[in-house]
Amino acid sequence: MSEVLFLVDHSAGKITKAAGELATYAKSIGDSVAVVFADNAQPIVDQLNAFPVDKVITIAGEFDKYGPAAIADGLAQLLTDRKPAAVLITSTANGKEIAARASVITGSGIITDAVNVDKDLITTQSVFGGSTTVHATVTKGVPIITLRANSIEATGATSSAAVETFAATISEAAKLAPITSSTPVVKGGRPDLTEASIVVSGGRGTNGDFKPVEALADALGAAVGASRAATDAGWYPHSNQVGQTGKTVSPQLYVAAGISGAIQHRAGMQTSKTIVAINKDPEAPILEIADFAVVGDLFNVLPQATAQIIARKG
Repeated sequence: MSEVLFLVDHSAGKITKAAGELATYAKSIGDSVAVVFADNAQPIVDQLNAFPVDKVITIAGEFDKYGPAAIADGLAQLLTDRKPAAVLITSTANGKEIAARASVITGSGIITDAVNVDKDLITTQSVFGGSTTVHATVTKGVPIITLRANSIEATGATSSAAVETFAATISEAAKLAPITSSTPVVKGGRPDLTEASIVVSGGRGTNGDFKPVEALADALGAAVGASRAATDAGWYPHSNQVGQTGKTVSPQLYVAAGISGAIQHRAGMQTSKTIVAINKDPEAPILEIADFAVVGDLFNVLPQATAQIIARKG
């Protein structure tokens, strides 16, 4: 079988949830090969053994110091050397930058923000604010594909992947903007928005009071999102904005409370597997794409839903 490489996202020695999803996609296409940029890769290799990974390629060097430009250099050299069937990358800001740079260096085609890729390397994308579904394939070079988190359920496995090392150099051009310092985002007890399997979002209808939204999210073990109207009003941090100019999410369950459903917001969540909308306006656009809708005041609906969930969990 052909090798399918996937770039492993990791921080402080821990892999992200999306790494398991990419491993699952890679295994469905060919031999699943993880690519790890790290000086001490063993803790990451140990975690990858919980997923369907046939091989791990580790690349050491000053990649943390020089960031995406350096990683793209190393990845491009690996692609030239291995000539895999494809390389899969998580659709984050860093992931898409790495993918774009590697695409230019290797002269390869690139597809971003895919929500599926099949065994024939045909991808599915949701474009134009979620109004159109596109199927595409790369016709030149090594297909470089970025995939949205939560687009597939990661498959578990018990494996002991073979480990190889690869020597890569960093070009002088990639060293022009070294990272002098970085501070990890302080996370609370809720899951990361882009990786959460459940998201509860609030909009203009909250009138700035996100307590019912947060209470429901905590009962469900969900992340909290917000519409652009809510973040622009200063009601919730911009880092939690879901939409075309915010973050794109594809959870198993998306609850939209007090969100009208403008095309900008729908572009960031329309690929959610199940959408539940709560809105006082029966003509709200969000209801057109909702799988389940409640026409009512979120301040009445959410507390009742939260109480029922807590009672059933108890």
